[in-house]
Amino acid sequence: MLRADATSVVDRTGLDAIALKPTECDVADAASIPADAFAIDYEGREHVPDSDVLETLAANADVRVTTPVRADGYDPLGDDSLVADLPASVGRVAVAGHPAYLTDDERSRAVAPRLGELLETAPDAWVGTESVERIAMATGATQYDLLSRSTERELRALRAAGFDGEIAVYAPTVLSDDEDTILEAVGDYVARRRPVASALPDEDTDHDYDAGATGRTREVLLAAADDYTLVGTEDDVHAQTETLREVGATTVVGYPARGLGRFRK
Repeated sequence: MLRADATSVVDRTGLDAIALKPTECDVADAASIPADAFAIDYEGREHVPDSDVLETLAANADVRVTTPVRADGYDPLGDDSLVADLPASVGRVAVAGHPAYLTDDERSRAVAPRLGELLETAPDAWVGTESVERIAMATGATQYDLLSRSTERELRALRAAGFDGEIAVYAPTVLSDDEDTILEAVGDYVARRRPVASALPDEDTDHDYDAGATGRTREVLLAAADDYTLVGTEDDVHAQTETLREVGATTVVGYPARGLGRFRK
């Protein structure tokens, strides 16, 4: 909820948490962001922040670290040796794991029994829904969903059907209404979404999805940015986060797609 004083960018946008990508920022720098919660993405075990950094950040905020249940080091039915490095003050986001960060052997491991096992020992963990929506829903844990063009409709349907669990929505966030700035920040991201990729012109062989995009490609990408990300002025983003809460989201997590700087204010 928007705080009464609305003194920071995080407050004014209505975001509940900030997502951090360790390959794109120094996670320790997030301590200067006045946010109540942080979610740290997994980009390979070599990029997991040191435990002392996590503990320092968790001293003043709710911190969650994404851990792929199929990856060695975090596999609750196999090698879970890296779990011991996570401070007790840090929560988990359990995900199947992006194939780019997994070996062939890890990709072949079953997701459902691993999620179930992890939640036995970490019942407060969130569960990432990407590619495993039905399995994630079956766990009853907090759902961690990527914003898409169908998110509002799906949230309304879930609430109408009686689902009363927690639902967190993740979205790249760009605090600008300048088209070139938006495309520079999230053009490649939205182009990778399957419905967007299928809508892009077949003749677009240069894959120019940033500010250089023109014509139909530019139109598709800008429309997709509205569907898959939170973009616009602070007031625009606040209106979007409020709408997500109104239709059923309990937490809105923004990933600063242009870096952390603006969010320190």
